[in-house]
Amino acid sequence: MTADLLEDEAEAHVRGVCFKTGPPERIGVELEWLVQDRSDPRQLITVERLDAALAPIQAPGALPRDGRLTREPGGQVELSSPPAPSLAACVEATTADLAVLREHLERAGLVLVGRGLDPYREPPRVLDHPRYRAMEGYFDREGPWGRTMMRRTASLQVNLDCGDDTDGVSGHRSRWELAHRIGPVLVAAFANSPLSGGRPTGWLSTRQATWALMDPGRTHQPGHHPDPATSWARYALDAQVLCVPGAEDGDWSAPAGLTFRGWLRGAPGLRAPTTADLDYHLSTLFPPVRPRGWLELRMIDAQYGDDWIVPTALTAALLDDPVAADAAFAATEPLCRDGEPIPSDVIWQRAARLGLADPDIAKAARSCFAAAESALGRSGDPAALIQALAGFADRYTDRGRSPAHDLLDALRRA
Repeated sequence: MTADLLEDEAEAHVRGVCFKTGPPERIGVELEWLVQDRSDPRQLITVERLDAALAPIQAPGALPRDGRLTREPGGQVELSSPPAPSLAACVEATTADLAVLREHLERAGLVLVGRGLDPYREPPRVLDHPRYRAMEGYFDREGPWGRTMMRRTASLQVNLDCGDDTDGVSGHRSRWELAHRIGPVLVAAFANSPLSGGRPTGWLSTRQATWALMDPGRTHQPGHHPDPATSWARYALDAQVLCVPGAEDGDWSAPAGLTFRGWLRGAPGLRAPTTADLDYHLSTLFPPVRPRGWLELRMIDAQYGDDWIVPTALTAALLDDPVAADAAFAATEPLCRDGEPIPSDVIWQRAARLGLADPDIAKAARSCFAAAESALGRSGDPAALIQALAGFADRYTDRGRSPAHDLLDALRRA
């Protein structure tokens, strides 16, 4: 943790901690939820009310399957599962912890709501940690999008091992590429945030559109490189510093325009960065696929009820089953243009705005769902998982719809 960290040492550290290679075996999921009053979805929930509801299960180990509860700046609640050895084990454990979380909130007249963006409320920032004060100030330089992201959005994040050092579909280079190729498919198929202020925004995933409008050096995908660890290390060091950790009651604001690489080279009036500062900086980068020693897929809107199981199963099947992975590579080829191996920002934007109304994305989505369903059957996963995937496809994907259309249909009926 010395303060004389050199650039080559910093790049080597990023490669080492962010891409831990080995056989892909584990899976985890992080579920963010909006919290609403059971009788009035437009009512703002006070910190005191939420604190009281969560107090009995907030401590580590309080949930039956060791899930971890955290808060987001706008009062959203996140349930993070521990790493599980299989998809079925992950779903079973998360379902058990989620049932306890729901029970405690219901006792307080509160409900968990799975939507990518709060369609009605604009809650204040309820977390006063210096990290979030600095984050809000940083994003305020560019517009209101950072505050919207922090206070009003909710996502579903699937975590999978990076993969091994081989060149096959189990290798970390292939898995990194496939995670980016299926990203727009996941955005479109599970889009669930078409409203803001009670009105249509023109986007099916306004949450993803919000991320796209923010600092591209920390929210867009890195440029392609044959070695993902190298491209990620360069991306991380070239990203602007969001905050400079210090005293718990201090000001963590960073100088405007300062990248971590610039900090390493010396920033007037600022102490030299340490390895701990670099690790903290990595936690402030938010691309659609974030390597953290595993791959964190961050592009999926929060889902209604127990539909979180579907994108979790779909993603795991496509990355972990070799036959399904090959099928997903083939299905997403039309999304990759001009010789690039991954979709461009334009494809991501089309996925967020049009969803499965885009014919190329819709065709890829149907193929990916079919490949995942076959993979779950081959692996002997519980029938309930296969039925959940097939049922979702029947309700939405095969009809060119996403959950966002349910909200738009309800608005038209009203």
